Amino acid sequence: MAANVDISLILCTYNRADQLGSALESVLASRIPADRTWEVLLVDNNSRDQTREVGAKFSQSFPGKFRYVFEARQGLSNARNRGISEARGKVIAFTDDDVTVETAWLHRLTEPLLGGAWAGAGGRVRPPRGFVQPDWLVMDGGLMDSSGVLALFDAGGEPCELRRPPFGANMAFRKDIFERYGGFRPELGRCGDSLVGNEDTEFGLRLLEAGERLFYEPAAVVYHPVSEQRLNQKYFLQWWYAYGKALYRQSGPRAPVFGMDRAYFSLLSRTVRWLSSSPRNVHERFYWKCRLWVAAGELSERYNRRKRRSTLQES
Repeated sequence: MAANVDISLILCTYNRADQLGSALESVLASRIPADRTWEVLLVDNNSRDQTREVGAKFSQSFPGKFRYVFEARQGLSNARNRGISEARGKVIAFTDDDVTVETAWLHRLTEPLLGGAWAGAGGRVRPPRGFVQPDWLVMDGGLMDSSGVLALFDAGGEPCELRRPPFGANMAFRKDIFERYGGFRPELGRCGDSLVGNEDTEFGLRLLEAGERLFYEPAAVVYHPVSEQRLNQKYFLQWWYAYGKALYRQSGPRAPVFGMDRAYFSLLSRTVRWLSSSPRNVHERFYWKCRLWVAAGELSERYNRRKRRSTLQES
């Protein structure tokens, strides 16, 4: 077993061999101070394309710096947890398989954690240069902001303490934090082509609720691609529906309102808000439509759980 290193970067991937090489080249061009040791772990989550060949190429080109790991259990949380178990770093960082990182990103993100005062850290996840925002999309950081659907994260231009969880494309935690609080929940996180996620934000919330402190470093920047297939309202509604399913998996049923199951109450109240909003106020109307789809996702997950429970009881 090789000696511990300061930083382990985990990059999980599934069927993105065509984009993976660029992401890895970007990461491996990172500028880290000479007195810091680091490694990159590529966790292949049962890909069916040429991901293994890409991993072999980088293993040969960067021996001792790059490691390829195969995880057969489908699901992003399973892949991340496998990477954590394989990592030798005191600090474990995460990014995605389709990003471009700034050369100072990894150093800026992880340096606050090596002192031990912070449990985790997050940085900016920005759209690619030249990104044009559709008229119907709100990305102002306010109530109707939907930039999270595109995995974008920006808490401003000043370093500060984070009061909300960072996103998986740009986050890091001390390794002992995983030993204390466990890993990512397998029932959350992308699995195959499913849009159900929340494994990253659930873990961050777990830490915040336990009183741990998270740091925000705006100079730690990654650029996340935004495909044309995602820049339409249909995709956004599908994402919010999956988000509702993830919320139910994450927290279970919520307290009733006026004796009514809160999921039904949310569906009813959001339908009213959507229908009563002015057609001329495009942003407000689409916001309430998205919230309606969240409630529908929660109800769908509630129904599926009851159905599975009933089937188990009958068997």
